[in-house]
Amino acid sequence: MKGVTILKDEKNNKKILQADVSEIAKNPSKFEDLIDVIIAEERKDEKKILWETAKKQLKKTGKI
Repeated sequence: MKGVTILKDEKNNKKILQADVSEIAKNPSKFEDLIDVIIAEERKDEKKILWETAKKQLKKTGKI
């Protein structure tokens, strides 16, 4: 994406997202999509739970 740079550490791990604010202002939804992809990539190895289990937990805590 134009105006976005991802900086990596010495082990080639993504560490810093540098973004040109003027480019974000031109197309904020595209930037939001990029952030969503980065978050999804970061969470790909997390333990997964079934939707029904998550829904029960959210109801139990009063969040839905």
